[in-house]
Amino acid sequence: MTVNQASSTVSVTVEPNPSVCGETVTVCATVTAVAPGSGTPTGTITFTGPGGLNVTLALDAGGTACLTTSSLTGGTYSATYNGDSCFAGSDGPFEVTVNQAASTTTVSVDPNPSVCGETVTVCATVTAVAPGSGTPTGTITFTGPGGLNETVTLDASGTACVTTTVLETGTVTAVYNGDSCFLPSTGSLDVTVNQASSTVSVTVDPNPSVCGETVTVCATVTAVAPGSGTPTGTITFTGPGGLN
Repeated sequence: MTVNQASSTVSVTVEPNPSVCGETVTVCATVTAVAPGSGTPTGTITFTGPGGLNVTLALDAGGTACLTTSSLTGGTYSATYNGDSCFAGSDGPFEVTVNQAASTTTVSVDPNPSVCGETVTVCATVTAVAPGSGTPTGTITFTGPGGLNETVTLDASGTACVTTTVLETGTVTAVYNGDSCFLPSTGSLDVTVNQASSTVSVTVDPNPSVCGETVTVCATVTAVAPGSGTPTGTITFTGPGGLN
């Protein structure tokens, strides 16, 4: 008497589907006998697909194996039943849709307030919004009063910083430009840039002089740290003899 392996079929459920990048997804594959065979198949299921997925799990007493992962990408996957002494192997292809996750962008400015010409560091950090997870990649575009307009690549932690001396009072905006996994987002922060202190140095040539001699009086205005740059505007000279 000969008893051959019975055929089997694999059915797959994906929850949730669609999902977003980094979301925890549970994929379950159930193997059942094809008539006239009967009984519950045993053995293993191998899940394979995009991104290098290759995981083999044992079937439980009900003929089911479940994989929980947060690293799925969109595409066609396969749940392959590897067979046992009683049931032939079979394959269950399934489609997974993984959409971009939402992101949020937060901005920090140091120091704030600052003074004109002071070196200021503006940073933006992009994070995933649940149920998405992971670290966004790509670029941030910083804009702000005073002519700030610079695009910087995010580092491995999802942060980008720019150092500038051109800020003026107003609102700094950081726009995350998105990547294949995360949607764009925008963050902003109000900044205050106060007047910097200045100092005036005066030279008189010649000095001493004699009555009626032509004398040149010069005044130079410079910024006091942490301010920088070249002051503009006017100087008023006053002095004995009616200088005004």
